[in-house]
Amino acid sequence: MRLRYSFLGLLLAIAPAAYALEPGTPPVLAPLDRQAQAANISAQFLGRYSYKPVPLDDALSVKIMNSFIKSLDPDRSFFLKSDIDSFAANSKKIDDAIEDEDLKLPFSIFNVYSQRVSERLTYARELLKQGFDFTQREEYSVLRDDAPWPQSQQESNDLWRKRVKSDWLRLKLAGSQDATIRETLDKRYQNVLDRTYRYKSDDVFQSFMAAYTTSVDPHTDYFGARAAAEFDISMSLSLVGIGAVLQERDGYTTIRELVPGGPAQLSGKLAVGDRIAGVAQGEDGPMKDVVGTRLDEIVQMIRGAKDSVVRLDVLPADTGETGSHRVISLVRDRVSLEKQAAQKSIIPVEDKGVARRIGVITLPAFYEDFEARRKGEKNYKSASRDVAKLLVELKQENVDGVLIDLRDNGGGSLSEAIELTGLFVGKGPVVQQRDAKGKVEILKDDRSAPAWAGPVGVLINRGSASASEIFAAAIQDYGRGVVIGEPSFGKGTVQTVVDLDQATRSSESKYGELKLTIAQFFRVDGGTTQLRGVTPDINLPGLSDPKTLGEASYDNALPWTRIKPAKYAAVGNVASVLPQLQTQHEARIKDDPDFQRFIEDAAELKQQREKKVISLNEAERRAELAAVASRLKAREQINNGLVGSEDDGLQANERSLSAEIALEDARKNAKDVLKNEASAIVADQATLLQDSNAQPGRAKRN
Repeated sequence: MRLRYSFLGLLLAIAPAAYALEPGTPPVLAPLDRQAQAANISAQFLGRYSYKPVPLDDALSVKIMNSFIKSLDPDRSFFLKSDIDSFAANSKKIDDAIEDEDLKLPFSIFNVYSQRVSERLTYARELLKQGFDFTQREEYSVLRDDAPWPQSQQESNDLWRKRVKSDWLRLKLAGSQDATIRETLDKRYQNVLDRTYRYKSDDVFQSFMAAYTTSVDPHTDYFGARAAAEFDISMSLSLVGIGAVLQERDGYTTIRELVPGGPAQLSGKLAVGDRIAGVAQGEDGPMKDVVGTRLDEIVQMIRGAKDSVVRLDVLPADTGETGSHRVISLVRDRVSLEKQAAQKSIIPVEDKGVARRIGVITLPAFYEDFEARRKGEKNYKSASRDVAKLLVELKQENVDGVLIDLRDNGGGSLSEAIELTGLFVGKGPVVQQRDAKGKVEILKDDRSAPAWAGPVGVLINRGSASASEIFAAAIQDYGRGVVIGEPSFGKGTVQTVVDLDQATRSSESKYGELKLTIAQFFRVDGGTTQLRGVTPDINLPGLSDPKTLGEASYDNALPWTRIKPAKYAAVGNVASVLPQLQTQHEARIKDDPDFQRFIEDAAELKQQREKKVISLNEAERRAELAAVASRLKAREQINNGLVGSEDDGLQANERSLSAEIALEDARKNAKDVLKNEASAIVADQATLLQDSNAQPGRAKRN
């Protein structure tokens, strides 16, 4: 068995796409032999190498089926109670299906699901022909994850009547006219149908394996070939292609963004908004019409070997569907995804006549190009190497302190977390790792001296997980800096990725990859971040829902525990100034209108999130909107973009591309009150440490 690499959690997002097709019957999908074999092989690895093995038995079968059903219909809007009852009769047979390499059972569940989607969306489109009475007093339940399944077709129809009515009212309140609303919603529901008709066997298998693996452990996962490729790209921050971000819009694959320095941008032949109607390989390969084709399939056609040619049939952004097409040729090259790499900025902070400059390094993930490093490439891409370069630049720019922004950083490479810690702590243990047999290994960094010895802050939130927690915990345990924000995710486990084709010596790529938990990590002080996360030294309000985000939201998460502390020596004395930092923070935010507005908006968001039903009465909804408008007006209509902003009722791909880009830019450019306050805290730290002449020392600690 060859284990490709160890890492600590990475959150990946794949945007949904819509495909324009004629209405029809969803395909009946069946499992492939290679999928059944992959499930069986995965079961063997999970039973043998998992940190906490879970037997593949009847009990796990029930969990897998429940998880699979929930993944398909989380709002309980498609299946009927009779469907669920029929599934339950076979709920203890999933283990047999995996062991016998016969996956007809989960595929039969999916086929019922796709049929129900077709029925419900067809009914929804029919409802649009009649309109609705918004003077009635009735409510729609928006939180249905624990709601009873519809008992009958009539009950399901009523649920969907309210759902469509809610969608219509939202657009109506935004100012849309009935004809526009009818057209918008009809296209929206048709798009859902189109996606259902485009499902393939691999999609079903991926969903089923996700239900299986997460039933074993929250962070165990399975990657099919395409998912594995996307994971590799996210870790290396590079790919071979043309350097264009693509999005599905109205059946066309549309240029959403051009990557600076990529072949598409350098050629000058493509522009944002251009639509791809065909793809051909090489100088003279046949052009394939791709209108209505799945976005992920088109992406695979456009990617390819370095220095190879791809030809695109393009419909320019400024022409209609009957406009003139043009064919362009591009030479594929390696594209670096720099926007997803570490970035720096400088925030000036002035308080009581003291001016400070705080360097902020935003790190979205602990990325590392494993393959390039394995090959010995000198300039391979990695998070710690990029941060080291940014620290050199910040030193040259004479910053007084550094803030590492790890908000929503879901983790990544374990080695990168260790090396990043070394940049601020220097040589010494960073994290302890305990395997399934109970053996504890202390992982260290051997850097002789830190790259940055000045004041440090670490900004975290509920989305900061795994490798982020290792770094934040080490900074805290060493007394090296102040940790600011929300309690972190609470993921204290280590995963490795197994290439199932290599493990089984398969001559072809067909089984995919398995990510499984093999160890648990512990802080140098002996505690673990598992379940509880890292507790900040100074708390800031957050927007996340701890009920749905974080390790504690999983019913099969490992418990918190601790082991013997490692031998390490503190390199800072931040604890001595924490009381003053807290006092100054509280005084500052008390008089900061932006921060107080953020607190109000966070509270309002929490209140909205807990609202289980919404009114379908137009007058009541307009009164609610008026109350929000009044609240914004009372505070001079200044809004941080959290709640109370104008709702146009549209989904992302229903807005014009220019409007969607403008909205995203506005969100990116909105004042980040948490980052600003965290920078002010680091500035206070710099002043207090300077005033007390608190230079980094080395106090023995066991």
